[in-house]
Order: sequence, then C-alpha cells, then structure tokens
Amino acid sequence: MCGIVGVVSTSMVNQTIFDALTLLQHRGQDAAGMVTSHDGGLCLRKDNGPVSEVFRTRHMKKLLGNIGIGHARYPTAGTSSSAEAQPFYVNSPYGVSLAHNGNLTNTAKLKQEVFESDLRHINTTSDSEVLLNVLAHELHEEAKLVPTPDDIFNALERVYKRIEGGYAVVALITGYGILAFRDPDGVRPLIYGSRETENGMEYMVASESVALDAAGFKIERDIRPGEAMFFDVDHNVHVRQCTPEKVARPCLFEYVYFARPDTVIDNISVYKARINMGDALAAKIKREWGDLEIDVVIPIPDTSRTAALQIAQTMDIPFREGLVKNRYIGRTFIMPGQTVRKKSVRQKLNPVPFEFKDKNVLLVDDSIVRGTTSREIIEMARDAGANKVFIASAAPEVRYPNVYGIDMPAVEELIAHNRNVDEICELIGADGLIFQDLADLKSACIDEKHSDVREFDTSVFDGNYITGNITEEYLANLAALRNDAKKNKLETIVSSDMLYPM
Repeated sequence: MCGIVGVVSTSMVNQTIFDALTLLQHRGQDAAGMVTSHDGGLCLRKDNGPVSEVFRTRHMKKLLGNIGIGHARYPTAGTSSSAEAQPFYVNSPYGVSLAHNGNLTNTAKLKQEVFESDLRHINTTSDSEVLLNVLAHELHEEAKLVPTPDDIFNALERVYKRIEGGYAVVALITGYGILAFRDPDGVRPLIYGSRETENGMEYMVASESVALDAAGFKIERDIRPGEAMFFDVDHNVHVRQCTPEKVARPCLFEYVYFARPDTVIDNISVYKARINMGDALAAKIKREWGDLEIDVVIPIPDTSRTAALQIAQTMDIPFREGLVKNRYIGRTFIMPGQTVRKKSVRQKLNPVPFEFKDKNVLLVDDSIVRGTTSREIIEMARDAGANKVFIASAAPEVRYPNVYGIDMPAVEELIAHNRNVDEICELIGADGLIFQDLADLKSACIDEKHSDVREFDTSVFDGNYITGNITEEYLANLAALRNDAKKNKLETIVSSDMLYPM
C-alpha cells in the first residue's frame, strides 16, 4: 500500500506535497519521493525512509515549481531498495514521471511486451516502472509534438486495455499537466479537490481525503473507476471515462486497517464504518460469549480503537487504554521481513500493568494476519498479570493473499490458512478468540444514504478476486516473492546502488 498526491498550484507546491505525504505516511514508511516541474525542467528527490527524513530543508529549496507529484511507499512484491523509490521518470516522450498505489497482476507479461515490442528497458523489479513505460509508449504512439488532452486520453485508453489489477496513479507530463486515473473496479482510492486563490484555481488529487482537508482544498469527489482526469498547466480540468462505467468496489481492508479514520473513501466515512464494525462485533460477542465475565476492553492501538470503544459502550464494559504505543515506531504490519516485524512489537507497545492485573481482558484488534503481533501482545498481557485474555478481531479471518497492492504474506504464512478458529486461538495463546463475520463487515461499510457502493474487494477473506484473472500459478509465483525468508535475503543483499536483486 502506498500514498500518492498530485498538485497543480499558482505558487510553489513543494510544501503542499510534503504536508500531504506526511498525512499519508501511514500508508508506507519505506520510502518517499517528490518531483516538481519548473521552467521546463524537473526537480526530483526520493530516497528510503519516512517523509521527514527524505526531505530536508536543503532538498525542499531545490524542489521548485507550481506543479508536482509525490509518493510514500512500502514494498509489495518488490524490495525495499531505494532504487525502487518513486516517482519514476522516463524522458521520452515529453518527460513523464509517475507515482502509483496498487499492484499490476500481469506485470510479467507486460515486462516482456515492453522489452520485445515497445523496445524499452526496465531497471527495477517494480511494476510501477513497467506501468510508466507502458504509458510512455502509448503517449509516443500518438505522435504529437504538442499533445492535447484528447491525445492523452486516447493513449490512456490503450493503457487500460494492456494493464490489469488494482491501481491509482498520478503522472506528471512535463510542460503539460498532471494525469490521474483509477483502475476499472475502483479497488484503490483516489480523490480530488479544488482551492480558489486570488491568483486562480488550484487542484489536488490524493489517495485519501485527509490530505485535501488539511491543505484547505474543497473535496470535489472521488475519481470514478476507469475514469481519468487531466489537470493542465493552465489550471483547466479535463475528464474522460476510459473504460465501461462501473460502481466502485473498493478494497474492504482500506476501511478495516489502512485508511485514517478521518478519511472518506467513495463517500463512505472510515470512522463511521469502524463504529459499525464495533456494533456488529459486540452483537456477535453477546450471542456467542454471553456467559463470559469480561472486566475491561482494551484496544490494540491505533486502528482498532474506534471499534473497541463502540464494543465497550454497547456491552457496558469499561474501556481502557492498557497498551501504550511508541509513536516513533512504524506500523508492524507493513514492515518488510518477519524478524524486523517481530522485534518491533515489543518496541512499539508497552502494557499498563494496572489495567491487566487480575482481570479478564478483552483485547480488540482490527485484524489478525500472521498472528505474530497478537501472540506477542497476549504474552505481554499475561506478564502484566491478566487473569484471562480474550481477543476479538474487527475483521474476518484473513485466509488469502492480496494481489491488488497490499503486502500480505505468502498464503502459508497467514495464520488462518487451513486453520479453524480454535486452532488459531491456541496458536496465539488466547483464552478465547472471535472474528467478525464477512457479511457484517460489508454491512458495516455500506452507507446507503451517501454512497452507491454495495460491493467490495473481499479477496483476502474469501479468495474472490474481482478482476477474475488470478490463477493458481500466479498465486504460487507471488508467494515465492512474498515469502519472508526470500524477503530477508533480498534485504541483506540489495544496496541503494543496485538495480537488480541477486
């Protein structure tokens, strides 16, 4: 999962993009990058690390221009080498830079096409670089010295026919404007807004609405599935539906875990959805654990807090912050490598013994993926003196890998793979374990008053891949790339000046 942003302004965009990437930092801490356009040239800065470390004052002073794009990255099937930090750039045609959130599911085929038919060279293992070269090739096929918005959309329609998967993209076409587009199913989020200034209209497009809110942009709407928008350098907005129009089927895991609670995706409030998740889970706990005596509800910070508070209020049980988070540690779910992830749990969270000692504790988490974090936290709770430790997940069992841009592990590393609830409970060391039902989770995220979304990408829970082109062979190849042992090897041997993992 990554965060992307594009801005067309009447003044310097470097600070606006920096602020937006900071607000999107939760979507990836592996690397960050920004490219701006000034007097026909490009200014680029990207490197490994969080936004605040990648962009220092000396870099910001050199990022000149009133138009630019930015990216906050975490690795999916690629490596965490700085060679794969985005945006990527090609000089022909025009000079095109691209930042991408999601995953192409036909990357192998595209790589072959790009090399054999498009006569282009790929430097990294990133599907984003492949996507950039496909876009550049189709723009070149238009054969226009000065492309019009229609030329750009015509090229993009051919891009849509070539690429598959879940994606949201911003691309800077030097001297002309910013192109933004979203996959035909609307799996990955993308929203745009406007801001009126004394010098004219300004526009921002970003992964989440919070980036627009904080910068004072009025939210216009989500970019529709298969829709493209082009914001030209003269501050005009051009729109074309490039694929047959569909109702969005956004990734359900955005609402469970990835998005900030103050975000709105496809007119659905993430915060309200998480309240609804708490209500539904509380009802299930009452049905199945009605005879249990629970003394306190404690969230596993931060994403589960909203649901946990709702459970406590609904069940009339005290809500307590029994786990204190070190806010200078990244999100353990999106840290590459099991060794780093496991070590980080105890650095990230510390129990308040008073809230655990001699109590029956209900821990609430947003989801359970590998089970590593859950097992460590349950051990902490027992060490802090808990009598019994129960755990509730606001999401169903994660049984299948994600292929649309979330770095979930190889299927055999998912704790719920080929296991029932009792077996999972035993493995993580809990006295009881309960998961949200998928139907309840979907219902929690539906907002009939404000949104026409009724279906979601639920593939990690039910194995139903909505693009319909995911084979067993593809999943096997993906598992080989995502295997923790393979990742640890790559992280050991890949340095910042290497283009290919060995």
